[in-house]
Amino acid sequence: MTELIPPEELLNRLRESLLPGVPADHVFQRLQKGDGNELRSKKFFSPESSAALAVNCFGWFVERPGCFPTLPGTENAGAAEMVDVEFKARFPWSGGRHPQLDAVVQTESTLIGIESKRFEPFRDEKKVSLSEAYNRPVWGANMTQYEKMRDQLKDGRVVFKYLDAPQLVKHAFGLVTEARKRNLKAVLYYIFCEPGFRAGQRVSKNCIISHRAEISEFAQRVEGDEVAFHAISYRDWISTWREEDRALKEHGRMIIDTFQP
Repeated sequence: MTELIPPEELLNRLRESLLPGVPADHVFQRLQKGDGNELRSKKFFSPESSAALAVNCFGWFVERPGCFPTLPGTENAGAAEMVDVEFKARFPWSGGRHPQLDAVVQTESTLIGIESKRFEPFRDEKKVSLSEAYNRPVWGANMTQYEKMRDQLKDGRVVFKYLDAPQLVKHAFGLVTEARKRNLKAVLYYIFCEPGFRAGQRVSKNCIISHRAEISEFAQRVEGDEVAFHAISYRDWISTWREEDRALKEHGRMIIDTFQP
C-alpha cells in the first residue's frame, strides 16, 4: 500500500529535488495528474529516477520556451512556443490508458513528443504489451511502418533487448492523433542516457553500443511515416547548447553534474 503523504510534504520534497529555475508548483500539478504515481510512490525521489531527470531538464524551459535548444533533425520546425512535462497524448477514443510522454515541445508547425530514458535500457526486461485496441484502423495511411512494427513486435519477428519499442509505437500513435487535432506535424524524440555505472556496477560498452544499434534499427524501420522519429543522448544534445547563453549552459552543466547522463 502506498503511504499517504500530505500534499504539502510532497511539494516540499519535490522542491528540494528540483534544479534552480524549475517551477515546483507547476511540476507538482503535472506529476499529480500523471499516471505514474511518481510522487506518492516516492519513485521520483529514487537515485535512479528517470522522471527526476526529465522533469529537471525540460521543466526549466516551461517558463522560458524561447531558450529551448534545437533538437537535431527538427531545425525546420522553428522556435519552441510551448514546453511542458508529463504530457498525455490521447488516442482517438475516450476509454482506457493513453500514452504519457516525459515532455512535449510545440512550435508553430510541429508537435515534438519526448521520451526520456535513464537506466531503463540497461535495467528493465522489455515486455511486449500491445492490446487489440492498437489494431483499430484509425491511424491513417501514413502510419503503415509503425503498424508493421506493432505487428512484428507482437508476433516476435522483431525483438529488442534494450529499446522499449512497444512504448515508442504507442507514443507514436498518441502523437499522430494529438498533432492532427492541432494541425501540426508530429515528431517522436528519444533522448537517452549512457551511464557509466548503475547500482555500483559498470554498464558495459557493449550494452551502450547495442542500445544505439537498436535505436538505429527502430529509426530505419519506421522511416517515412507521418510521425518522424529522432534520437540523441543527453550528453550529445547538451554539448550543442549555445555557449553565449550563460543561464542555459549553467542549466546543462547542472544536469550533467547532478544526473551523470
